[in-house]
Amino acid sequence: MSGTAGKAADAEFDAYAARYDEALAAGLSVTGEDKDYYARGRMRWLAGRLRAMGVAAPGTVLDFGCGLGGSTPLFLDMLGARQVVGVDVSEGLLERAREAFAGEPRARFKSIESYEAPATADLAFVNGVFHHIPPADRAGALAYVRRTLKPGGLFAFWENNPWNPGTRWIMSRVSFDANAITLTPPEARRLLRAAGFAIVETDFLFIFPRALRLLRPLELPLARLPLGGQYMVLCRAPR
Repeated sequence: MSGTAGKAADAEFDAYAARYDEALAAGLSVTGEDKDYYARGRMRWLAGRLRAMGVAAPGTVLDFGCGLGGSTPLFLDMLGARQVVGVDVSEGLLERAREAFAGEPRARFKSIESYEAPATADLAFVNGVFHHIPPADRAGALAYVRRTLKPGGLFAFWENNPWNPGTRWIMSRVSFDANAITLTPPEARRLLRAAGFAIVETDFLFIFPRALRLLRPLELPLARLPLGGQYMVLCRAPR
């Protein structure tokens, strides 16, 4: 990201560092679930897709826009990663992540400006970050992710689905999403292809709120339809 965009995002999320979870919970509460339900659901879905592709557990995961590092235990436990490097523009969020995982030697948290290790990550992951990046800076952010990946490494690109009215309602209730500029799935795929990634598949998840949880077994057969509250574009870096 450019310095200007990075500083703007840094200031925005530093302002929310102490109440990030509270702000997120205000939006998710309408679904009847909390952030852990969605975090585990994303990781379970990704783990299943990796197994279906015959992909072994990743050695190093880059968590782009890691925030408080909440996905770190899931990378280690559910994906079997050997180490996780979380990067973010907000030093306030990074400091809280370092404190939370001070006893976990397999996790490191770095600012995006200070960390770049070309071709070292087996898997990159991002969730709900790109709608906070100004459109003019998104190509640069993807170039950064691509540089960190090994040849042929995978990138799990998760974003909020603006075609889902429930998603738009939730985002309207989250204070740090006030200035978000959402990406439709075709827009995300175009950006990823332009950055040199090969698209593997696009899946949609989280169709039914807790009140309709008995219908959740239907989410697997419906995953290719643009119904879910989030989507994942799984793609691959050039070999």
